[in-house]
Amino acid sequence: MRVEVDLDRCEGNAICVGIDPDLFDLNDDEQAEVKLAPIPADRQAHAEQAIAECPRAALRRADD
Repeated sequence: MRVEVDLDRCEGNAICVGIDPDLFDLNDDEQAEVKLAPIPADRQAHAEQAIAECPRAALRRADD
């Protein structure tokens, strides 16, 4: 599993970072970026939670 960020939608609310700061971060433009790809199995629940809770629906699951 991978997570992709739609940078046109991301407002840098950092909900994803709050869910798992080892998985998500904000870049220099204050937009989300995924730090791990593919997502390790033990972090996939956090990734799914971040996708579901993103207020701008800027995250999406991308299966390899």
